[in-house]
Amino acid sequence: MSPIIIKTIQFFLSLSLLIVLHELGHFIPAKLFKTRVEKFYLFFDVKFSLFKKKIGETVYGIGWLPLGGYVKIAGMIDESMDTEAMKEEPKPWEFRSKPAWQRLIIMLGGVTVNFILAVIIYIGLAYAYGDQFIANDSLKDGVYVNETAIGDKVGIQTGDKILSVDGEPIDDFNKIILELINGNTFTIERDGRVIEKEIPVDFIATLLEDEEKMRFLSPRYPFVIGSIPEESSNKDSGIEVKDEIIAIGGDTFTYFDEAKEILEKYKGQQIDLKIKREGAGELQIPVIISDSATIGVGLGGLSFEDLENRDILKLETTTYSFLESIPAGIEMGVSTLTGYVKQMKKIFNPSTGAYKGVGGFAAIGGLFPDGWNWPAFWSATAFISIILAFMNILPIPALDGGHVMFLLYEIVSGRKPSDKFLEYAQMIGFFLLIALLLFANGNDVYKWLFK
Repeated sequence: MSPIIIKTIQFFLSLSLLIVLHELGHFIPAKLFKTRVEKFYLFFDVKFSLFKKKIGETVYGIGWLPLGGYVKIAGMIDESMDTEAMKEEPKPWEFRSKPAWQRLIIMLGGVTVNFILAVIIYIGLAYAYGDQFIANDSLKDGVYVNETAIGDKVGIQTGDKILSVDGEPIDDFNKIILELINGNTFTIERDGRVIEKEIPVDFIATLLEDEEKMRFLSPRYPFVIGSIPEESSNKDSGIEVKDEIIAIGGDTFTYFDEAKEILEKYKGQQIDLKIKREGAGELQIPVIISDSATIGVGLGGLSFEDLENRDILKLETTTYSFLESIPAGIEMGVSTLTGYVKQMKKIFNPSTGAYKGVGGFAAIGGLFPDGWNWPAFWSATAFISIILAFMNILPIPALDGGHVMFLLYEIVSGRKPSDKFLEYAQMIGFFLLIALLLFANGNDVYKWLFK
């Protein structure tokens, strides 16, 4: 099955689950407070529905427009903009007739469910799979900067040890780039000296110029041959896949990044390689160094476990009992939400250029793996649930947060905004959401066409 089809299926499966549970977060407290719910829909039913069935006082259905979902609560100005019913006298079962604190709980139900769902998923992942990561402090010879232009921009060189971001120690190597994106300052150790640096305000814009180069840091690794292309000038030289090159023309080295500098010295020449081959020991093999300072081989063949066995890094594995997984899941949910809030602050600061990275449905679909991988699927679903919770609580009319904002005003001031004001606010919020939707998905189209 095509990776695009697999991603699409996962996207709609995840989105459908999240929408239904979000709307249940509104539906259940509405029912508890004896508020009539007229509709419960997955996706929007503009003009017609793919499916609908009335059970009791509520019509349950599936719309054809997959931009979200909704519950239509009687006596509430919402996405339906059904203002005719608002002209009648309030009924006891209507939303507008309920005390403000009940209406507040109904409106907060969706985002509450989204956050709780994310935490439950993280608890399940911690319990079922545990946690494995590269211990950042185990990289004894620092990091490899595989994109020097980006490294120079932020101020990181090969061999640096990245100690902390914004004063917080980094335990997991794989989280360094995300922490740099969200952070303002970082601390490194270079040649025995501890140095604190500021993260450039437009660092995110630099990463977004070529997203394929975004992972510009990696552990340092030996020069092990992973492949020898047919067009390589050295395919008949005697070198083999899995050979480890340990010296070039008498210049010995430990890591591939050191070999790159040595190759520059011998480009265009025939030179001897010293290699280590399993079962054969060390061998000398003459090869031709190209004018572009390459040998004509591909890298590969070493896993993180292999690097750990060579004492280059250390893999930390944490397993959790069911009880231990609960605080671990809560911590993951809170840290994910905190990190996302930091990213949003960067997006709203034009000087960072982070707005260029805002994506729509294609970007969200890209969070899912190319194949069926349940841990990755649930991890992406939990992250999207956090996003939905945060975005819905923003104080924008037409979102849950807009309703919450007006309800808090009513509770504090004792004055309820007029229905006409709420109608206009809903319309403004709707147009803001459409503009945001067009911008986000327009970014996706632009990247697809021009990058």
